[in-house]
Amino acid sequence: MLLNSDTQLNRNSYYEASVERPPPQAALQEHLSVDVVVVGAGFAGLSSAIELARAGYSVVVLEADRVCSGASGRNGGQAIVGYASGQEVFEHQLGKAAARQAWEMSLQALDLIDERVQDFGIDCDWVKGYLHVADSPRKARALQQEAEAMHQTYGFATEVATGAEVRRFIDSPRYSACAFETLSGHLHPLKYGLGLARAAQSLGVKIFERSAVVQLDRGASLVAHTAQGRVTARFGVLAGNYALPDVGPQVAPELSSRIMPVGTYIIGTAPLGEALCRQLIPSNAAVCDNNFILDYFRFSADHRMLFGGRVSYSTRTPPNLKATMAKRLGQIFPQLKDVPIDYVWGGFVDISMNRAPDFGRLGHNLYYLQGFSGHGVALTGLAGRLVAQALAGQAERFDVFAKLKHLPFPGGALLRTPSLVLGMLAYRLKDAL
Repeated sequence: MLLNSDTQLNRNSYYEASVERPPPQAALQEHLSVDVVVVGAGFAGLSSAIELARAGYSVVVLEADRVCSGASGRNGGQAIVGYASGQEVFEHQLGKAAARQAWEMSLQALDLIDERVQDFGIDCDWVKGYLHVADSPRKARALQQEAEAMHQTYGFATEVATGAEVRRFIDSPRYSACAFETLSGHLHPLKYGLGLARAAQSLGVKIFERSAVVQLDRGASLVAHTAQGRVTARFGVLAGNYALPDVGPQVAPELSSRIMPVGTYIIGTAPLGEALCRQLIPSNAAVCDNNFILDYFRFSADHRMLFGGRVSYSTRTPPNLKATMAKRLGQIFPQLKDVPIDYVWGGFVDISMNRAPDFGRLGHNLYYLQGFSGHGVALTGLAGRLVAQALAGQAERFDVFAKLKHLPFPGGALLRTPSLVLGMLAYRLKDAL
């Protein structure tokens, strides 16, 4: 979901322009009783619904807007192994054994994409290959150290290149080191999300669009109220991410201070042709740098450069967005300095304070999934499987994440956004220097 000020920007999404959505699902206008009510029809909610339906539960999904209208349908499309926090959060809080278990589950998250694409015939331009790049000597050393540590501790091997060798992987003068692997990859997120919705419906899941939850009664049973209907359920899954606090304080007030909405924006060029794309990134991998305020980019199936990373921590769309991002693209790839920009879009993702996923329970029958912090393309699928297992009484894997401690963002409701803006300015300066 985008804030109201970004409605026009929302309309210029390459993803929306390159798919034909099905007709809208009806809004809820009745009283239903089911086993599980899921709030949110993005990747996490739909993945939960699929796993729950496969396990024999009756499921209703309530979506405030359209299926995958939020971050799930507007993100960079990169499915990356691991976590935005890195492994340190797991190692320090939970120990090496649990950290290894978390790492192994992140590998399984990528396997889940393969599984769902194959099981449900989802045509979403799924391509394997990921390139992690560094744009300064200091960042190059950090990248090499991380690659070596992951190889030694977790057995995760990447092909590392430095200096002139980097140009074998990416034809850009900007980068001084890179690490390449083929487990991660990229896809068309809206095609994938609409495919998940079709899959859920084929399993008997009922999806209601334009059905925001305005009140959630908790107790032995849960009752989710919308403007025109309600759902009574034995269990609930909150999968609205950053949008949940906007629904109303009566839904999940204890979660709102633990995540922050961060705006991220993407431009899509005119088609560049296959030859130029293969010259610039021979492997057709997704690319992301290792700055705190990062750039991320990849080629689409029709050979456009999709370039993202102009973030906003103030919930305001940055000024001169198209020109600023086109300039940065030209600095990375001089060959693309003057290419036409056909699309500019963006929206908000949720981040947690430590950038680790925030999964847990509210009471005995209400589960929540949030804090994917930019790694949601892969981790949401894993989250859906874990919450279904936990709901069925097999909670060991879910509890690896539920045991993580998450701090609220400082400053309270009025000051936490200004505080975060100041903090990110410091990180941006650090990256620049």
